Amino acid sequence: MQLLINIDVDDLSRAIDFYSTAFGLRVGRRFGAGGVEMLGGAVPFYLLVKAAGSPASRSMTQVRSYQRHWTPLHLDFVVDDLAAAVQNAVAAGASLEGAAETHAWGRIAHLADPFGHGFCLIEFLGRGYDEIATAP
Repeated sequence: MQLLINIDVDDLSRAIDFYSTAFGLRVGRRFGAGGVEMLGGAVPFYLLVKAAGSPASRSMTQVRSYQRHWTPLHLDFVVDDLAAAVQNAVAAGASLEGAAETHAWGRIAHLADPFGHGFCLIEFLGRGYDEIATAP
């Protein structure tokens, strides 16, 4: 199985600029004016142009909104230096949603991209999630 990540955006050029600048990703393949593949992370992900106000799916009445919104699915970017990564993401256009928090496994900062999608920056400390993991 292969994992692919798709992120809906309403402005492809702005999205490419944000994800390139904030995370050092680079454009792979282009799919006309409708999308682009971003490379440089653990898995490729795709920025897909979907107009604001367009139906989120055929089975829902909800429409796409690029204001800050909540979803139970988000991206976590694991970084070596949380403070530097936060500074870089905010300079690229992200919104920081509070002070970074420290946990037994590491530090985390909650942000949103310019399209309203929440994401976290994580700096693992010690053994990372193994600090809190238990055997099955």
